Amino acid sequence: MERDVQFIGQSTAFLDAVERASRAAPMRRPVLVIGERGTGKELIAERLHRLSPRWGEPLVTLNCAALPETLIEAELFGHEQGAFTGATRARAGRFEEADKGTLFLDELATLSMGAQERLLRAVEYGEVTRIGSSRAIRVDVRIVAATNEDLPRMADQGRFRADLLDRLSFEVITLPPLRVREGDIHVLAEYFGRRMATELDWERWPGFSDHALHALEDYQWPGNVRELRNVVERAVYRWGDAETPIAHIQFNPFESPWKPESFAVVRSEDRPTFHPAPEPTSKPAQDLDSVSDLRAAVDAHEKAILEQALGRNRYNQRQTARALGVSYDQLRHAMKKHGLMDRS
Repeated sequence: MERDVQFIGQSTAFLDAVERASRAAPMRRPVLVIGERGTGKELIAERLHRLSPRWGEPLVTLNCAALPETLIEAELFGHEQGAFTGATRARAGRFEEADKGTLFLDELATLSMGAQERLLRAVEYGEVTRIGSSRAIRVDVRIVAATNEDLPRMADQGRFRADLLDRLSFEVITLPPLRVREGDIHVLAEYFGRRMATELDWERWPGFSDHALHALEDYQWPGNVRELRNVVERAVYRWGDAETPIAHIQFNPFESPWKPESFAVVRSEDRPTFHPAPEPTSKPAQDLDSVSDLRAAVDAHEKAILEQALGRNRYNQRQTARALGVSYDQLRHAMKKHGLMDRS
């Protein structure tokens, strides 16, 4: 778990989810944490454990998607010596390791049906049986599970046991994606930016330029807080200047004028064609039907292009002019027109 990351946010949607976790923490019942990637499911699981009477006991984590199906049951329930090829000694499973504490099962939806059946018995009766053994072992484990899948729909389709879902869903905490957490993007960007500046031994934090903050706010954040942290820390590190506000944000680290051509062209006809996923845009397309002032709309678009280009070129005007395909005098005129001269 990423223990260096704190709960940071002020939006109602985020605070409601944290409050629900705090209220559920003292209970002994299972909790399901639902959310997109990067929304902080691991942190909620840790909060559920730390605020519970079990806080002094183990918090054991298992990523169910990280192991092949043939090993997941052995990891969960343990095995005896000689139970299968390679089992040279007996080994306790995660349930036994988490006895009296909390077991966090991440990527729950990836469990095989066989593992789900054994998990159901463990939840229902508080007993696990090591692979290769006939003796059940009593365990006292509080289960917290997380997924980004629609488990009720999977149960309807027969891909997840409905009876297991019933037993694990005493409380369900759904974490809001970053794009709906009003006001939190600015707060998080400042936190991650200041932390990165400290790591770089900067004497002061210059902050972000207005257009950089607007770009952060307008982006859709498919990777949520984890992606935001990477984008902000990369922007600070690449900017490298503690005296001027950070004015360039690159959302896609793979974007480059020199990146290799697409893999769409293949030599063999029977090989599948690879089509790279489109890059998410930093700002949704403008609703052209809403434009009521053509000149104002064009000016706003021109100003945004200038701000982005100046930031990308660290306010080097001649380099910016070359990048935009205009003369130095034309660039200066446009900057003066949009009130950007004092930022150069």
